[in-house]
Amino acid sequence: MQKLVNEIRQCTLCAEELPCTPRPVVQLHADARILIAGQAPGKRAHDSGVPFDDASGERLRTWMGVDAETFYDARRIAILPMGFCYPGTGGHGDLPPLQRCADTWRAQVMAQLSNIQLTLVMGQYALRYHLPNARGGVAETVQQWQDYAPAVFPLPHPSPRNRPWLARNPWFEQDLVPALQARVACVLSGI
Repeated sequence: MQKLVNEIRQCTLCAEELPCTPRPVVQLHADARILIAGQAPGKRAHDSGVPFDDASGERLRTWMGVDAETFYDARRIAILPMGFCYPGTGGHGDLPPLQRCADTWRAQVMAQLSNIQLTLVMGQYALRYHLPNARGGVAETVQQWQDYAPAVFPLPHPSPRNRPWLARNPWFEQDLVPALQARVACVLSGI
């Protein structure tokens, strides 16, 4: 796995299409039991090299019921976005991840993540990859979360931009988040 991670960190395949110098941001270890499958790192994660190094990460850790030390322990939690580099910003937030990244790396990485017991899927591109038979978009799939649990939890992006959706869907924090926290705790404790 470390050889593959080193290759990923040196990747420049999309350099001409990216707004910044490529800086793949992943967190991987073969022992990880939880996989966070998101879209692509934001600008702040690109700058720091740390995934979810922003308010979205704080909210995601709260949803999971873990502290930063646990979250950033690659032996416990793998963070594998669909695109490893910041794709830039468009009219409605960050641009989609570049497909070449997933086409080049995802199958190789997934083959080495053999201990994954729980996958958190965030965003339409991760959803299409990890739940190809899901009915509807992200919001509809999150509403049907019990169809995928306990192995997979589809989630909305934890971005502050999603506050209106969270306000309109109080069941998410009342029902899904406690179930997610319980599952995370079980997986991390080895139960």
